Amino acid sequence: MKRITNDIYHIGVNDRNIDLFESQYPVPNGMAYNSYLIKDEKVAVFDTVERHFTDEWFSNIEEILGDFAPDYLIIQHMEPDHSANIMNFANKYPTAKLVGNAKTFKFMEQFFGDALADRQVVVKEGETLSLGSRELTFIMAPMVHWPEVMVTYDSKDKVLFSADAFGKFGATDTDEEWLDEARRYYIGIVGKYGMQVQALLKKASVLEIEKICSLHGPVLESEIDKVIEKYNIWSSYGVEKDGVVICYTSVYGHTQEAINLLRDKLSAKGIEVKTYDLARTHKSVAVADAFSYGKVVLATTTYNNEIFPPMREFLAEIKERGFQNRTVGIIENGSWAPQAAKIIKAELENCKNITFCENTVTIKSALNDESRAQVDKLVEEVI
Repeated sequence: MKRITNDIYHIGVNDRNIDLFESQYPVPNGMAYNSYLIKDEKVAVFDTVERHFTDEWFSNIEEILGDFAPDYLIIQHMEPDHSANIMNFANKYPTAKLVGNAKTFKFMEQFFGDALADRQVVVKEGETLSLGSRELTFIMAPMVHWPEVMVTYDSKDKVLFSADAFGKFGATDTDEEWLDEARRYYIGIVGKYGMQVQALLKKASVLEIEKICSLHGPVLESEIDKVIEKYNIWSSYGVEKDGVVICYTSVYGHTQEAINLLRDKLSAKGIEVKTYDLARTHKSVAVADAFSYGKVVLATTTYNNEIFPPMREFLAEIKERGFQNRTVGIIENGSWAPQAAKIIKAELENCKNITFCENTVTIKSALNDESRAQVDKLVEEVI
């Protein structure tokens, strides 16, 4: 339990046992499931926590309230890592009202079979709830990143309770910067919904925000403008970093040799370069940087008349998240019938504003003078 302001408390939990968030994203520093409590004339709790932490969560509530009962549970997001304890809360505090929008309670019935209709407070865009000395304003944020998502603004303490927006991977007691794991979290989980995030940012732009309380990661209490600026770049599919990210697969090392040559030549020109072996790096890390840098080089072999599987999986991941507004260079390898460049271009043909480099590097088995010269041309074009 942590006090955020005089009347606002963090009552969430840290999961240090989890290995994969949503069964796919490695979280070596664990995961936070945040919940908050406002103690005013009325008491409001914001969201619950993952099902394995029921007792710890109730203990956090009781540390603040003792035997008193909360008046409201505000349900901003029905994903199970935040909603798992709704019925436990309702049973423990039978006089508490449940606050959500119409879609909230539809999902609630689907998960629990009972939407507790007699205890619902259904809110719409811009409606408010008084806790006494403060009013909470509800702002709908559909598809950031579920249809029922809403966020809540406390004008007294100028706090935005932002649901999954502005979250990150990692437990709250992890000593790490917000940015890298926030980027990987955003691109992986929310990245497809850039248009909807832009709509939320537009609504938030008229609010005076001094703190952001997300459902994952730390409470953000400084450089709020920079945090929002990052979300604006990510959600508009803009370029965050100057430089080149190289994503590749290499079976016997010959394609990697070409990558090393390209990397060294770009670095010698003062260009920042990040490289990822897609067979050995988790795709969420490479995907995040593919959306961060403005120039991406893809290198892979022809394999079974297709492209090497990790590259195909990577392309599916970036397409699913709306990959666009990028310059793409290609290096292909094939001992008798190289087709990787053609396949990559076909895979990305429906992505918006993709510019393919004219100079494709084609390796037939191993680098030779001709393919090295192609690398030189690709370097100049990328620059």
